[in-house]
Amino acid sequence: MTMDVKDIAPADAGDLGGLNHGRSGIRAAKNSLATVVIWAAFVIALLPLAWILWTVLSKGLSTMLDVTWWQKDQSGVGAPGFDHNVRGARHAIIGTLMIALGTSVIAIPIAVMTAIYLVEYSRGKVAKAISFMVDILSGVPSIVAGLFIYAVWVTFFGWKLNGFCSSLALVLLMVPVVCRSTEEMLKLVPNELREASYALGVPKWKTIVSVVLPTSFSGIVTGSLLGFARVAGETAPLLILAQYSQFLNQNLFSGNLAALPTLINTNLPNMAGDSVSADRVWGAACTLILLVLVINVIGRVIGHFTKVKS
Repeated sequence: MTMDVKDIAPADAGDLGGLNHGRSGIRAAKNSLATVVIWAAFVIALLPLAWILWTVLSKGLSTMLDVTWWQKDQSGVGAPGFDHNVRGARHAIIGTLMIALGTSVIAIPIAVMTAIYLVEYSRGKVAKAISFMVDILSGVPSIVAGLFIYAVWVTFFGWKLNGFCSSLALVLLMVPVVCRSTEEMLKLVPNELREASYALGVPKWKTIVSVVLPTSFSGIVTGSLLGFARVAGETAPLLILAQYSQFLNQNLFSGNLAALPTLINTNLPNMAGDSVSADRVWGAACTLILLVLVINVIGRVIGHFTKVKS
């Protein structure tokens, strides 16, 4: 007895349809579960950040919005007959900007040129050695960088400490951050752009300057700002190399120089029993957050108006 295939096809098709429907349901359940887990992880990561921002802003915003915070330093604090309730931080704000800008002037060109060499030119052992050293620098603790500069600057040469020493120590921390981010941005530039430029007879160095760098400029700016944000809040090298001063010092290469992290460290021991010291600590922390925010907004604006349009 023979059986026609058409007689069993509908039943098999129904079984296969049910099997596919079951698999689709399992996939949908897994997708929903993964979505819930990802959103939960996002919320868990966001909660500490929101808590920190709320704590700093609620306790330091009023101090930061006071005009005297930006106009006065702490000259005379501790002297007889002086108002000890002064909450000025002009000396620390200017010192932080000077140290961070001095670091950026040195670190950003070195990091960008190193990234260009690694991506565009070198393909051998030299590139591997340089890449390895950048990885080593990215893992160096900030206190070790400060001790290294102290050993070279004071122990070996016998020179006096100043704010520039802090900038040199922070260069060691900023270079790997900017170098790695710039390297990734250069790798994202399509090779077709380089090949089109070479086909027109443009030299390689001019292709880099005229095609590669403008295409990745917004990413390079973002990486530079990440490095700036890191060095602006570093404390350990400043404790060793930039001795705190209550006075405004506008010379990066001479004398003690205050900064917002050292202002926080100086007032932190008296924070529990002195409301003025507590206001200075929270005001300096809030000012650091505002400083990083403003720098990032400026970088975004610069990157928006300078990126290559499609």
